[in-house]
Amino acid sequence: MSSSIPEYFALFGLEPQFALDQDRLTQNYRAVLAQVHPDRFAGAGPMERRAAVQIASHANQAYQVLRSDSARAAYLCAQNGTKADGEGTGALEPSFLELQMHWRESLADAVASSDINTIESLAAEVGASRVHLVEQIAQAIDMRRDFPAAAKAVRALMFVDKMNSEIERARHGEGASIDSH
Repeated sequence: MSSSIPEYFALFGLEPQFALDQDRLTQNYRAVLAQVHPDRFAGAGPMERRAAVQIASHANQAYQVLRSDSARAAYLCAQNGTKADGEGTGALEPSFLELQMHWRESLADAVASSDINTIESLAAEVGASRVHLVEQIAQAIDMRRDFPAAAKAVRALMFVDKMNSEIERARHGEGASIDSH
């Protein structure tokens, strides 16, 4: 593991794996925050108060990463020497790129024509794709320890999550900000 990447799982007493009990994560997060609550350090010196604030900040960052499927998977990949996002991570499969274009065009057309049935159908399709990708990531990380394969699925999941956000905005009448990334 890279020493430049902060350890998040240990902070919450969890095993470093993709499959995660979200309730336990939340419980352990709250327990950590309770230990560094400012009220506990009211009479402490400035260095102790600053340390408590830094631990709370670290816990908040760790919690945000671990509670998100895509961020947790990217973090696990990085911890194991494989970059999952950003420059130099490789392209997605051409078939997935075609599917992205299809989804974006379908959503843009549905928004333009206020076609809620198409938006709902697209939401179901994208949702099913998300479930499949999460299963792929869990298998790649927790079963096979295949971080390059997981990283590839993480990149697809990041797009799917962004697409889901655009669909949600369209569902709420906010339109979809369709872009090419």
